[in-house]
Amino acid sequence: MSETSSPISGGTTPIKDLHTSGSSSAGVLMALAAFGAWGFMPVLFKAMQQVPPQEILAHRVVWTMLGVGLALVVVGQGRVLAAIVTNRRLMARLAVSTVFITTNWLLFIWAVNNNHMLQASLGYYINPILNVLLGVVVLKERLSVLQWLAVGLVAAALLAFTSGLGVFPWISVVLGMAFALYGLARKTMPVGAAPGLAIETLILFVPAAVYLIYLGANGEGAFLSGPLTLDLLLIAAGVATAIPLILFAGAARRLKYATVGFFQYITPTLQFLLAVYVYGEAFTDAHVVTFVLIWIGIGIYTLDTMRRRG
Repeated sequence: MSETSSPISGGTTPIKDLHTSGSSSAGVLMALAAFGAWGFMPVLFKAMQQVPPQEILAHRVVWTMLGVGLALVVVGQGRVLAAIVTNRRLMARLAVSTVFITTNWLLFIWAVNNNHMLQASLGYYINPILNVLLGVVVLKERLSVLQWLAVGLVAAALLAFTSGLGVFPWISVVLGMAFALYGLARKTMPVGAAPGLAIETLILFVPAAVYLIYLGANGEGAFLSGPLTLDLLLIAAGVATAIPLILFAGAARRLKYATVGFFQYITPTLQFLLAVYVYGEAFTDAHVVTFVLIWIGIGIYTLDTMRRRG
């Protein structure tokens, strides 16, 4: 297993992923699994729709931290966590990525359980283009004329949504940007997927646990006060959070940033199909224009990227 240069000791330190392969083929499999799991995540949240979004988020944090932290200790990665926690600069960077992913988690839960899944899917459709823009701004990458055209079509789609429905798709923009910033932060960080996720949830663990204890003490919490199936679903929120996020971070470290963006189309497509054909959200003419513009933009960007690589 390869090691990563780290400011902890000035040399190398085992801040790494649980996976041993650094190959692009492993990255492809991780990306497929991660984005497929995220695509079906709304099914889980819809099943516990009676629980407030912030309470679901608290359970995601608590159970993710306990599960991932325990797994790391069992496989002998406890010293990795200790090395990260004692590195102030790295902890500060992880605190920033924690803000991004927490924003994404909470807004997504709220959007799904308030029948805004189409807007959520729109956010993940534009996320790859936001990845591209961040690559231009932060990583100084260059785009071709066709790629800039794709960016323009996404902007036109947002305008079409706003003019057609009379409301700016802020859910889509915030979801997409939060996840794009999270992906960029984790890609440029010398921390493996599992340790990084454990620390991010550790940062939130105490406030989340205190909040859940408070709810329980006041008889307002959903956990252990309803059917066993609901308790299991709340615990499953941690499992469903940890596994795809670890896979995503692993894929992001093995693949080019643009490649990761390509696989992200899986998630919004599944969410789009669920929203329209399973949960019956309204799909108006304005939605048609918006999504068609985005799909054309994504198609142009993808084909141009493939052509230049070929």
